[in-house]
Amino acid sequence: MDHELFNATRLLAPSPEYLASVKVFPLIPAIKREIIVYSPLSWDQLTASDVSFSIVRPIVFKFARPKNLAIVYACLVVRSYFLGESENDLAYAGVNLSRANLCELIATKLLSHFAADHMQLVAALTTSWNPLTGATSSFIDEVQQVLKCDEEDLNYPQSALEMAISTKSMRFLASPVTQRVVHDIYTGRIVFSVAATRSVLADNYKHRSIQFYDWRDAPFLDHYRLRVPKYGAILEFLNFAALLLTFILCLSNQNPNGTNIWEVIFVLFAVAFALEEYTASTEHGWGSDRSFCMWNVFDTAFLAIFCVYLFLRIRGIVNGDTALSEMSFDILACGACILLPRLAFFAVSNTVIVLALRAMIAEFVFFIGIASICFSGLLFTLWTLGKHKWTLKSISWLMVQIWFGNTYLSFGEASSFHPVLGPILMTCFAALSNTLLLTILISILSNTVARIDAYMLEFLQSRLFLTLSLQYLFQFTISTIEGVKTDALFSYQPPFNILAFLVLKPTSWIVSPRALHSLNVLLIKLTSFPILLVIGIYERYLAHGRALRESGRGAAHSIFNSLPRQIKNIPIIEALVGSTSADIYEAIFEVEADNENGLFTDSEDENIPALRSFVNESNPASPTSALARKRLTSLAHSISARRDPSPLPSPRLRPISANLELSSSGEVPSPQSKSPLARLFVRTPSDHPMSATVDSIEANVKRVEALVDEMKGLPLQRMREEMKELQDRQARIENLLLTLTRGMRQSDLDRSH
Repeated sequence: MDHELFNATRLLAPSPEYLASVKVFPLIPAIKREIIVYSPLSWDQLTASDVSFSIVRPIVFKFARPKNLAIVYACLVVRSYFLGESENDLAYAGVNLSRANLCELIATKLLSHFAADHMQLVAALTTSWNPLTGATSSFIDEVQQVLKCDEEDLNYPQSALEMAISTKSMRFLASPVTQRVVHDIYTGRIVFSVAATRSVLADNYKHRSIQFYDWRDAPFLDHYRLRVPKYGAILEFLNFAALLLTFILCLSNQNPNGTNIWEVIFVLFAVAFALEEYTASTEHGWGSDRSFCMWNVFDTAFLAIFCVYLFLRIRGIVNGDTALSEMSFDILACGACILLPRLAFFAVSNTVIVLALRAMIAEFVFFIGIASICFSGLLFTLWTLGKHKWTLKSISWLMVQIWFGNTYLSFGEASSFHPVLGPILMTCFAALSNTLLLTILISILSNTVARIDAYMLEFLQSRLFLTLSLQYLFQFTISTIEGVKTDALFSYQPPFNILAFLVLKPTSWIVSPRALHSLNVLLIKLTSFPILLVIGIYERYLAHGRALRESGRGAAHSIFNSLPRQIKNIPIIEALVGSTSADIYEAIFEVEADNENGLFTDSEDENIPALRSFVNESNPASPTSALARKRLTSLAHSISARRDPSPLPSPRLRPISANLELSSSGEVPSPQSKSPLARLFVRTPSDHPMSATVDSIEANVKRVEALVDEMKGLPLQRMREEMKELQDRQARIENLLLTLTRGMRQSDLDRSH
């Protein structure tokens, strides 16, 4: 890679030239060789300190050094390989799953190396990479021969977020670094375009690089804002509410002998809704996680009901069959069981409670299915015994009634099947279904609710809530990426998407991509003009941090502050506006103190052990001496901080010499008050003759040596020596662990050969 080009693009989005120069394929086999795990390990074991130190950290540091933006994507590609191997080789499924989890862990840690530069972080997650970029032509030819496809079929790029979704890397997607980018994409703060490859109507003419959205540089009617997932969710809710309203009006004004305006409008909205669902399924795949989402199952069920209604309704109108038309309305009325709950749970589709409810529904459906299979044998037995009196449908309905509590039917109708075997079979069925199995089902659901209630206070330590939180963030990421990587028809609101499909789809076959793009933008602005106008006004004046919103908030706070204290303390007003204590706490940290109160200066500095300057100790009131002492104390603090950066508490030590300080007036203390250091280093007046004996000098030297030995025995020096010994011991342990790890890897390689 060109590192100069990389450094030049740190403050801006990576250029297409730089992204094209990134080699992706060499990373994949390199990462695969480094994933060395020979025993099944859980996620907690992989994140343990010993495994993280000996296995994870060396791999992370090795692959983080080149600063390749595709390294996270390559780790997730290798994870997909190990997941496939775990399904193919069941004997080593646990080992391959551990390797796949290790790839996810390494990808999560490698992503944190890009967190310092937010633009590079977004590029590492959202850039679409081709896994064969950087591979040799001979290797590409071999891949084509294996897949038996053309070169165009190999060009299927994906981003790191899409790979994480396809490999179900929930912990990677739930990491704070990834969720920061996902949240910025959801709110529209980050803008980028992804080429649509499987869309019904693709408009890939103008490619937009990654950038931070600024409303000052954007046009007022920006049609790209319709693809912001935040606005898309609001518009989807409004469209669904309009569909429900037309549904209610259609059933309230039904006419079996003909059509009316409300039925036509409902059919138009329902067809537009069906086209939207078909476009989404085509774009994201029928086998994706979106297709099997609970809410999409509801939508598919409603579309099935609508198709049956439309078929019977058209046939009844053509043939003039009133009974068939009434039956079509009866079938359509069953759609209310889906539409009304769907709208109620629309705003909370990915919350933890709804995910828990979905888990309970899944357990209930699974239990009922198993019970139905088990009792199918009894159904066949009863039909065989009483087929001269009972039909299969009537026996099934009788068993359903007994299942839900009507046990007296089992005893009243038992003899009609067989005088001996009938009562025995029906008694056993009533005991099993209404007493045993139904009690077990209630216990299972009650246990689920009890676990949720018990783990509410231990949210972070609960595996149930941890799984649900990961599932919530996983579904949130899926919906966000789907909102960005969408078909051109998603920019049109129902029922205008039908018009766009009828106009643009035939036009795309005969015009150039540029002309198609221009016509698409024109139709979007014409059909979505009110929506674009509202979005433009909101982002420029009413969004968070805008001048109008802040001025309105400031005016409201000023009015609230001008109210009497009795009105402020009214509970309902305090609940609406909020307590003022939080504002006081925030203001304390926002306003910087200009003067220091000196609580922790002079009193603590008096006892700091250091060689003091020659200042008169007997004159503490002198301002000159106090200022000089304060400056020297701060200088001693800075010198000691540079020499010993460890935050060890400094013990209170006895001063080395309390009488080394000379008077500021020039007076010399008496010889009796001089310490040994003063006698040695301080120049004395004439009372000390120049002909001092050698014995007195040697005595002073011995006294200094004794003082130095005394300093060595102080707690501070001992603490420093112990810290140094601990550091040396830690270095030896690290070298020993690295040596053992390398030896184990070499022995494993030799054993494999």
